[in-house]
Amino acid sequence: MRGLSTIAFDADDTLWHSERAFRLTEERFAALLADYVEVDGLAQRLLETEKRNLQYYGFGRKGFVLSMIETAIDVTDGKVPTTVLKALIDLGRDMAEHPIEILPDVRETLEAVAERYRILLITKGDLLDQEQKLARSGLGELFQAVEIVSDKSPLTYQRIFTRHGDGPERSMMVGNSLKSDVVPAIEIGSWGIFIPHPLTWAMEHAEPPKDAPRFRQLERIGELGHLLAEIDR
Repeated sequence: MRGLSTIAFDADDTLWHSERAFRLTEERFAALLADYVEVDGLAQRLLETEKRNLQYYGFGRKGFVLSMIETAIDVTDGKVPTTVLKALIDLGRDMAEHPIEILPDVRETLEAVAERYRILLITKGDLLDQEQKLARSGLGELFQAVEIVSDKSPLTYQRIFTRHGDGPERSMMVGNSLKSDVVPAIEIGSWGIFIPHPLTWAMEHAEPPKDAPRFRQLERIGELGHLLAEIDR
């Protein structure tokens, strides 16, 4: 029972681009409100609204759209036209149809890792939205299990790695978020592999774990095979 048996992957901005669709929508949000308010500071107001709403709507596109609508009402003191609110709803639909663009080396890496390890997908957000993105990605058949969760905590990883693997100590989590993918996995004794993405939501920022022997940072997912050969001889 030595060595790794289970490798889990995050989805958004680890396997495919996601955050840039949110950034593009945020730019369109500012453009829609430019005739009614000063757009300087608007992004911060939206972020503050998103933070407040996480406990009600969770992570993902639907909560983001509702937060845009709430922010638009707040910053205009309720004077925002219904035409703008309708346009914000339409932006949410546009996001749902945004093309899924797989990041470089992803499929090849997943296929190679799956030859030796049990591979899982662990992603958080709205269930329907994440299911649709996974289906459109064409990667779903590569995973032995898929877990779509409301949040990622040490308890979440403990449960998943026990249910689908051989426990946390023989498991690894790979993702672009230190806060959600790496730190909580390391806290329960798993490996945490950080692969930064050029665009990362402010709510996912965290400091790298210090003095954590099971923490590694890679520049791209294609380096994972070499890392596994090094640490799991």
